[in-house]
Amino acid sequence: MEMSHSLILNEEALSKIPEAKKSLFVYEWLQFLENVLIAAQKNDIKDCQKKIVEQLMAQIHASPGPPIRQLIGQCLATLFSVGDAFLLFDTINKLNDILKNRDDSAGFLMTRLASITTLGCLYERLGRMAGRSYDESVQVLLRGLKNSESQTRAESLVTLEKLCCGMGSAASNQHRDIFKTCKLCLSDRNMNVRAAAAKCMWEVMKHSSSILQLTEFESIAALSFRALEGSNHEVRCAVALLLGNAAAAALTPPKPGPARTNLSAASANQAAASAAAKVASVEEVLGVISTGFLRGGGGFLKGTGEMIKGPAATSREVRVGVTMSYVVMVQQLGSAWLERHLNIILQHLLDLAAQPRAAPTHVDAVYSRQCITFVFRSLLGKMLGEKQQTAACKEFARIINHQMNSIDPNPENAKDSSTQETIFSQHLLVCALQELGSLVHSQASSASALLADQGAGVIDCAIAVLLHPSQAARLAAAWSLQSMAVAVPSHLTLLIDKCVDALENLRSTPEAVSGYSGALAALIAGVSSTTLGIPHNRGKIVFNTAEELLRSASQNNRLAVQRTQAGWLLIGAVMTLGVSVVSSLVPRMLLLWRNSFPRSAKELESEKARGDAFTWQVALEGRAGALSSICSFLRHCPQLATSEDITKRLMGPLDAAITMLTSIASVVKTYGQPLKAACAMVRLRLYDALSLVPPQYYEASYTQLLRLLVAEFTLAENPANTTTSLLQQQCQPDGSAVLLHPDLQDSDYNLLQQQLLPNSAAGSGALEHDPCSLYVLVTDRSHVVGSVPGPLPLGVAVIDASITLFGHVFPRVLHKHRLQLLVHFEDSIKQAKTRQAVQTNIFASLLAALRNVAEAKTGLGPNGEELRKGLSNLIQAGLINPTCPALRCAAAEALGRLAQTGLDPRFTSEAIQTSFEKLKNSRDAASRTGHSLALGCLHRYGGGLGLASSQQLSSSISILTALSQDTSSAMVQQWALHALASIGEASGPVFRPFADSCSNMALQLLMTVPSTNVEVLRAVGRCCAALVSAFGPELQGNNGNIIAARSSLLSACALLQQHSSPVVQSEAIFCLQQMHMFAPRHVNLSKLVPLLCRSISSQHLGLRRAAVSCLRQLVQREAREVCEHAAAYVTESSRVVPLFNGSKQGLPMALLFLLDSEVDVMLQRHLRDTLNGLLTTLAEQQLSSWLTLFKEVLTTSPDTAAAPVPSGQHGPSGLGLKSGSSAADTDGDGAADDDEEEFHANGDSLSPTPSSRPAGLPPPRWPTRVFAAQSTGKLLLLMRESTSTAHFDLSAARQLSSANGADYLVLHLSDLIRLAFIAATSDCDALRMEGLHLLQLLIECFASQQEPEFPGHSILEQYQAQISAALRPAFSADTAPNVTAAACHVCSTWMCCGVAQDLSDLRRVQQLLLSALNRITAAQQCTLPPLSGIGGLQQHRLYNESAATLENLSVLKAWAEVYVSAMKDRVAEGRHLLLPLVKPELAGLAQFWLAALKDHALLTLPPEFGPQLPPEGGTFYTHDAADLSRPYYKLSWPPLLQAAALWLGHANNAGETIEPDNVYSNHFFLVFGIVLEALCDLKSTEPDSSTAACLYALQSLLHSPKARNTMTCQPPLTVEVCNVLHRVVLTKKAPIQHQAFEVLLALVQATHEQMNRLSDSVSAGEGGSEGELLPGTSLVFAALEVCLCQLVQVYPNMDPSATSSTKSVRRIIGIGGKIGEELVAAALDVMGLLPSVCSPHGALSLLPALLHLVTNILQEARTLESAAVQAALRCLNTYCSHPFSKLPETEGPYGKLLQSCAARLLDWGKAGQEEDRLDPLVLLSAVSGMLLNAPSGLLSCPALLYPSLNAFQQSLQSADARLRLHTLGLFGNLLQDANRQLTLHPENAKSILRPLTPYVHALAPKIVAHLCNPTSRLLNSQQQLLMTIESITCVEALTALADGENSLLVLQLLVPILINCLLDPMQMKTSNPLTKTLHAHALQTLTRIGTQYPQEFKSLLSVLPELRTKLESAARASQMGAINAKQGAMNTTTEIKAAPTIKLKTDFSNFN
Repeated sequence: MEMSHSLILNEEALSKIPEAKKSLFVYEWLQFLENVLIAAQKNDIKDCQKKIVEQLMAQIHASPGPPIRQLIGQCLATLFSVGDAFLLFDTINKLNDILKNRDDSAGFLMTRLASITTLGCLYERLGRMAGRSYDESVQVLLRGLKNSESQTRAESLVTLEKLCCGMGSAASNQHRDIFKTCKLCLSDRNMNVRAAAAKCMWEVMKHSSSILQLTEFESIAALSFRALEGSNHEVRCAVALLLGNAAAAALTPPKPGPARTNLSAASANQAAASAAAKVASVEEVLGVISTGFLRGGGGFLKGTGEMIKGPAATSREVRVGVTMSYVVMVQQLGSAWLERHLNIILQHLLDLAAQPRAAPTHVDAVYSRQCITFVFRSLLGKMLGEKQQTAACKEFARIINHQMNSIDPNPENAKDSSTQETIFSQHLLVCALQELGSLVHSQASSASALLADQGAGVIDCAIAVLLHPSQAARLAAAWSLQSMAVAVPSHLTLLIDKCVDALENLRSTPEAVSGYSGALAALIAGVSSTTLGIPHNRGKIVFNTAEELLRSASQNNRLAVQRTQAGWLLIGAVMTLGVSVVSSLVPRMLLLWRNSFPRSAKELESEKARGDAFTWQVALEGRAGALSSICSFLRHCPQLATSEDITKRLMGPLDAAITMLTSIASVVKTYGQPLKAACAMVRLRLYDALSLVPPQYYEASYTQLLRLLVAEFTLAENPANTTTSLLQQQCQPDGSAVLLHPDLQDSDYNLLQQQLLPNSAAGSGALEHDPCSLYVLVTDRSHVVGSVPGPLPLGVAVIDASITLFGHVFPRVLHKHRLQLLVHFEDSIKQAKTRQAVQTNIFASLLAALRNVAEAKTGLGPNGEELRKGLSNLIQAGLINPTCPALRCAAAEALGRLAQTGLDPRFTSEAIQTSFEKLKNSRDAASRTGHSLALGCLHRYGGGLGLASSQQLSSSISILTALSQDTSSAMVQQWALHALASIGEASGPVFRPFADSCSNMALQLLMTVPSTNVEVLRAVGRCCAALVSAFGPELQGNNGNIIAARSSLLSACALLQQHSSPVVQSEAIFCLQQMHMFAPRHVNLSKLVPLLCRSISSQHLGLRRAAVSCLRQLVQREAREVCEHAAAYVTESSRVVPLFNGSKQGLPMALLFLLDSEVDVMLQRHLRDTLNGLLTTLAEQQLSSWLTLFKEVLTTSPDTAAAPVPSGQHGPSGLGLKSGSSAADTDGDGAADDDEEEFHANGDSLSPTPSSRPAGLPPPRWPTRVFAAQSTGKLLLLMRESTSTAHFDLSAARQLSSANGADYLVLHLSDLIRLAFIAATSDCDALRMEGLHLLQLLIECFASQQEPEFPGHSILEQYQAQISAALRPAFSADTAPNVTAAACHVCSTWMCCGVAQDLSDLRRVQQLLLSALNRITAAQQCTLPPLSGIGGLQQHRLYNESAATLENLSVLKAWAEVYVSAMKDRVAEGRHLLLPLVKPELAGLAQFWLAALKDHALLTLPPEFGPQLPPEGGTFYTHDAADLSRPYYKLSWPPLLQAAALWLGHANNAGETIEPDNVYSNHFFLVFGIVLEALCDLKSTEPDSSTAACLYALQSLLHSPKARNTMTCQPPLTVEVCNVLHRVVLTKKAPIQHQAFEVLLALVQATHEQMNRLSDSVSAGEGGSEGELLPGTSLVFAALEVCLCQLVQVYPNMDPSATSSTKSVRRIIGIGGKIGEELVAAALDVMGLLPSVCSPHGALSLLPALLHLVTNILQEARTLESAAVQAALRCLNTYCSHPFSKLPETEGPYGKLLQSCAARLLDWGKAGQEEDRLDPLVLLSAVSGMLLNAPSGLLSCPALLYPSLNAFQQSLQSADARLRLHTLGLFGNLLQDANRQLTLHPENAKSILRPLTPYVHALAPKIVAHLCNPTSRLLNSQQQLLMTIESITCVEALTALADGENSLLVLQLLVPILINCLLDPMQMKTSNPLTKTLHAHALQTLTRIGTQYPQEFKSLLSVLPELRTKLESAARASQMGAINAKQGAMNTTTEIKAAPTIKLKTDFSNFN
């Protein structure tokens, strides 16, 4: 196809291509030509323009298909617009000549159509460039319309439309003729012609600037109504567009311009008058449109027949079309017009609903109400902002009140006109109340002001309707009240109380009982949609009310039915409250259910004998109600129904109901019609209940039940032609619906389109059909805002329920019964008068049964062959049903399911073969469609299981491919293509061999199928998608076949994409999305993204879904490219792209606009995912754009104020920010004036100017604002995870921003604070929660960041006033508890973050927490009844008791966090800023903390201890709300535990007496028990933060002497703590492990203190006289286990259980690095204390293990600098110096153990292998430590002495300078320690010096020799200097140790060495600093020696005069240097005090 890419068509290459591919070659050339021409210049194409025109005209004569002729027209138009226009007129003339040709052959038809299409493109694009040639073209087209076939007529009208569009008013002379032709075509029999005529007519009307007269509009309306008769969806859309736009034009003043074209003869005669005519009034125009709604399309004067026969029913198609036109009209006029005329529109639409003509039957009334609801939802729900919606709510309330006031509450005459008016007014009220409820529900908590407005009376008007005579109105009012209560939950409890009181006071009025019970049921059901619930006792109160109604039902016959219905309705609603409420009511309910039914057959017979019609009606109503409550119980409380006992007791009433229904036929027959409805309701409830019970429980009743079920859906006793609504659901989800009802697929008009489905009740749902839907369907409505429950009519609902239950029962029925059922089905179909209805129901039941059999995987049993044969025969009859496509779909689906359940390849093969034969022999469309779909289903369900052979697959594809090209029937093509796509999707890679033929077939169809056959093209799109899936990732390959396949698929996508139908475009997008998934490089985003940008603003829901779904996938991989292509498209587009509006934010802003207006749940979810994907990828690169976007959304509000303004002064107009300071606090309580400051969204700095919001869009609604706030928080988190730290560092951000222009988050901190403030102070609770969360994130991210200009101050310090002002509204009395709880968390975070530098600044926020704490204190002190809720606040009485628990715990948690932070600051930094704020409240807080912890402990007990819990509950929870309160305690207990432990641990230390010992002990064990319970959690569900809190609490407890004493006096407690710490060390991470060792160290220290307090502390330790340490009872053993666990984790080689082969492997899992060494050091610190808590013999038992571990650590850690080695050396020194080593009874064994340890170390020091050898540095340090600390002479034995001497000597002679230096240091330490001991104990000189003497003899000569060597004074490094100094130090120490005679000898050696280190003055000038340092040290040492040994020093110097001279010279030089230095310092001081050069006028010399 590369040869097609040239400006001029390569005709030679075209001639060589096969005929089948020529059209594709031409298409590729045309596509390339169009792309080139768009970007070409005139000179580029000047030479070849004529040739191109000739080739394009030649292609017109080649009979091109729809895509090619469209491209030909576009190319010619572009060619003439870019190049010369000299050939334009000639081309148009040629095209006109083609149209004049009278050739009627099929071949010439395509040429004619191509000419028509090309003319349309030319006139549309070139317009007035075509001159007057349009006259001839119009006349030719109009003449051709008279005798042409439908396709030509439709195409001609489209061309005329384009001509009018391009020529504008220039073609006004032809408008009348065109208009006249369009009027005739509006009633054409072909729907495509009608649609084209309507569009063309509107295009003509658009180009007139004069007023559309009312008479003209009436004429257009009459034409439109007639066009709607029998129309399809496309015609309805086109006519609605015409009628709606015409109505808008009639209401719009004329624009200046040319005079209006006269469109009719009548108007031509009034040309002069039209100019002076006035615009029609709104009422007049609406009145004209309403005639179509009420009367239909038969005209306005239907004659006198109506007066005799009554009003005829309006055609549903007309009603739907008129409904759509209302929406189009208002959308055209705009939202501003709607706001101005809101009351007129609402009143008109509601009056329509109340017209008798709108409701001649009940079904018509329901349909009319749905039409009105659709208009309301489309206009009020989408076009109005929240402020205008509030005004609409008030208008609705006014209309409802007016209507209710006009109703006579006690009509005496049933035939009175007022009564008739009341009957029809119910529909007005239903529509008004439903829309009122939807509007309030959509506003959520923002509607609180509206509901609280007594003047508006929104709630009161709904309550008033509860007394309306009509049940429909009453139920609508109930649903409306539920919507209001769910939106604003604070009204829920109040409304429930009001309804309960009304039921008590008005129980004698039937309407009141029915209305208020319905409202009460709806309100109770709404509780599940709220987060805070209602007080627990309200459920019981409602249940008691229901019981009382049932009890009193028999007391008054007039009220018996109503009270019975009301009682059971309320009980069913109470079930929705869940297990917590229902569990206590189960016994009473079981009793009620049992008493509702006869308990035996005898009792049933006696009932039948004595009952009359009325008593039977009451009884049946009661039993239906009982069954409905059972259904509700099983649906909402399944946990309670799981027990065997309850299920069996439930089966009693259900079995009785089955028995009653099987024998009640005679009663119904006796009493007739009144009982039929009641009996049907009982059956419905029974079927629903049994569907929720496992079938095995009613196995004994299968026979009776099957009789009921089969009689139900075979219409045995039902004369009505009632069909099920489940058939479509039972079929393949993406199959039958597409084939049967394409208009319903992904359409915004589903609510309307359902009314038009044949044989379906889908659109006739209404609340009055089933009052129980008020609570049964309440969960569904939460998914779609404004959706009203629509239960189907009783007759349909019963059949649906019977089919569903039949599907559950059939798989369990015996084989013989199944065969009998099949025979019965066949007989029923034969005998039925309405065969189609019976067949439909039977096939739906079979599908349900087969589906359940397949899901259960049970098969059809051992004798299934006969059953399968019978089913197959039944199905085959359905496959060829000639009248009902739905039956053919169901039959095909059933055949596939049968193959799936049978798992029999033979049956599948036979079924496939049967379909082959039928398709070969049949020619009728019904048989072909049925069997082609059957092939698809057989392969879909059986092919994947290997039930179909490859040969059959090949044959199936061949046959379906052939049928797909059968142009004689579009339906056959559609069904065959659908079946082919199903096979492709199910077969996967197996489909690959057939891909080429299928792709060629798809391309051929796309080239030839008329563009009006949308469903065929849609099916082709599905086939293409299946082909892409079949290839999969292989599409990325470069193989020749793959390249060809990929090219074909991309061409197919381009052809689909070119089509004008949204349905086909959505399939194109899906194909490209699939292609992008597998081969992203080959999808051209530059073309795809513009298509998606156009599609997201489409009016078609399916196209929007497809576009957003595709974008969602693209942004996961190529977010940046997608945004760039979108921006380029918007910039380059010549037209305004909807939703973009030239916005700089581009695609994200457009998606946010769409999210704001979209109501489809799936689309909303995909939009959020797409925006999150864009944000995640582009946040850092486009930070400013995102913040600007969120800023615009959050700051744009309907009333231009971002938030409600708290009391206080406002800032200036324009958004500003005043930073608060401590100086502003003038009243001393921290509540400064600036605390009341806040932001205003009407300022310039927050509102983008100019606004990027498209005109006509309402301000962002609260869900969009919530999403923007959430996204802002996500942006913060993304920046926190970013690699760039400049986002939170202001100085770095400023530097980088000025250097490279980059953007950083900290630069926008002011805006972020503003956004958080605006959200936190909103009137919407959800937005407030997000605002507080955002504020929390801001504090966490920026609190630690410093302000560069003010060091020591946080960057957030300037925003203190704003933050406190944002928090203040959350603590008001009317705030929801969850908002207050969130605010408490922010308060604690703010107070603990350390931003505030002054106590008064903190006091602002502290006052908020204090006010909340005071409420808790007041509530605990008052004596309110328990039902008021914990806390005793009026606000809390509105919600469940758990809401008060949430708020109270949040307050206490906040105070606890502040207290913990205050104590940590005091310890760490010495700051006391927070403590004064907490201390005054500490006593009360501590009691609250401990009480809350006690509650937590009770609630965490295992379920078996449930009966032992206090029946009254705890301090902060009630027993009834315990389950709901547990999550709140789980979130709050760690900080509470920390605070309580801190208080217990530090109160006594501070000198406070907190409480008596017994009370303290209780509190201690409470905290201690919670800690251990949490740390022992086997499931490890607690996060690390909770574990850290527990360890911190233990540590805090151990600060208290009383707690230490309590714990250590009970050894099992300490052992248990060690065991728990062992588990913590084993399972947690390093920081937690370190904390655990701190606790363990404190515990061991506490035990040691306890031992020291005993009289015989030595023998009181563990081990006793035997030295036995028992596991499980020994603290030492348990602590050592913990230490060993840690050591093994860091050094796996130390694991005693590890073998040599696993040690190298286990080392991988160790905790390495510095962290591991620190953990080992912590363990060793504990190990060093362990001998101290043992008895002497216990220590002897323990010491071998300790020494083994310590020495192993010395070997494992290797380096001396390691923290582990240092700790091990400390440990070793501790063991050596331990008192037990000197006790007589343990001295010997103790010493031997230490000697053994030394021997082990020395052996390791001389190991042969380098890796096994102990580091000499470590070895010498250990040996020297033992020499220093061990008992004297311990290492003097030869076996230890000589190895240690060798080690020292080798180290001193080592080449490693560092080792030599370390050895000298250690030796010097030994000598100095000996010197100190001699000073203290001179009498022990021999014992002190004896161990040291060998080391002196061995090392001293070497040291002296080193000093005598001149090289020791030639210093080149710091190490050499240190070695020389250390050597001098050692010799000096030897001097002190020697006796008098020997010391002189040492001095004789030392003094010359020192003097030789001195420098003369000349050497001082040339020496390096190291030598000078040695000189100074030597001089100091000589001075010291001279002082200590004056006589010896003098005598020595006298013998050596040259040395004396050198020493004196050095001393004099040193003295002179000191004098000179002092003189220099004095001179510097003098210079500083010199007089200044500038003379000051003022003398400051005396200024102090």
